Amino acid sequence: MTQILTTRMEAHPSDSHTLGRYEDTGGYAVLRTALAGMQPDAIVAEVKASNLRGRGGANFPCGVKWGFLAPSRPRYLVINGDESEPGTFKDRQLLERDPHQLIEGIILSAYALGVHHAFIYIRGEYPRPARRVQRAVEEAYGAGYLGRDILGSGFDLEVTVHLGAGAYICGEETALLNSLEGRRGEPRIKPPFPAVEGLYAKPTIVNNVETISNIPWIVGNGGAAYDAIGPEGSRGTRMFSLSGHVNQPGNYEVVMGMTWRDFIYGYGGGIRHGNALKAWIPGGASAPWFVEEHLDTPLTIDDVAKNRSMLGSGAVVVMDETTCMVKAALRVVRFFAHESCGQCTPCREGATWLQQVLTRIEAGAGRDIDLDLLLDISDNISPGLAWPPAMTTICPLGPSAVSPITSIATYFKDEVAAHVHGGGCPLG
Repeated sequence: MTQILTTRMEAHPSDSHTLGRYEDTGGYAVLRTALAGMQPDAIVAEVKASNLRGRGGANFPCGVKWGFLAPSRPRYLVINGDESEPGTFKDRQLLERDPHQLIEGIILSAYALGVHHAFIYIRGEYPRPARRVQRAVEEAYGAGYLGRDILGSGFDLEVTVHLGAGAYICGEETALLNSLEGRRGEPRIKPPFPAVEGLYAKPTIVNNVETISNIPWIVGNGGAAYDAIGPEGSRGTRMFSLSGHVNQPGNYEVVMGMTWRDFIYGYGGGIRHGNALKAWIPGGASAPWFVEEHLDTPLTIDDVAKNRSMLGSGAVVVMDETTCMVKAALRVVRFFAHESCGQCTPCREGATWLQQVLTRIEAGAGRDIDLDLLLDISDNISPGLAWPPAMTTICPLGPSAVSPITSIATYFKDEVAAHVHGGGCPLG
């Protein structure tokens, strides 16, 4: 992220996580310059000028979000490393392979926001990334980059690394804050938003790992330089986790604006075994699916949204012609039904009902009315089945379970009918 590149996971040196390696490649130089000669407002201005949009899924402009921070003290910065969206593993690489880049971004962001205590929340299933980050934090303290009077600037910052207990719902920022406070990981009703009343009821900014990892480059090169990369509305580089039925799965950092065809068949090396492409999920399990007709759609936030889906968490899951789409939908719905916190009835009950109906269809006991039943249940979770989805729930988990249903209803009705009339999956 400190340079513009396209990479696969194994391309990183084995010592990239160490302080020495990071400093040898220019690490913390931006921090030294910023603390010595930049005012906090100047850093905020550069981030706003960059038009960096959040990389955690919501795609909200980072600088605008920072502008919402209430003036009261103390304030907190929380880094969302609860990367629990199926198919997403980009933040894992940043945490495990380049933790000092994240830490430098945290210090710069905290200085800009007047924050003196930051938290890095990492999902419980990430023990190695968590150890790497904790070690990097200790190294940063030892080198004078964290603690009191950082680099003689008079600025103080404490950083705490916290592991979650493995709940998907804690990727939602307010559920994460509840978990960080030692409570159940359940989303809060908004407003108030975290920027006004967040951690410990104090103003809090919650940003994704990849988002904050961009900050050193932006501050060092200027917001205008970042804003010059990529198409309008999708500035800068973005990491995508490509998996599924492709020849070259991995993490790829790319400039947005290319077509999906270029991404899947270029970077991904095409479909495995020479099979035909059937569908792909463009932005994590929460995103409605794309099919062959979308291959020439530009890979940008806005173009994907125009086609009723989202880039979300950056997880691209490719499915070839051997994939049973009913089974694929069932697996996604089963995940959301399992991960529902149970706080909202439409999500708690509706996702379970979707799972039960899909299970019946996949088992060969489906009925002609079942697809309409699935859509009726989905309409009760997300009224109108619109995009962006309308919500009857506190957070988007419930509507996320609807995405695979609308996808198979739109593109794979014949396959659902074949399950019903053939007594099970036609693919065997």
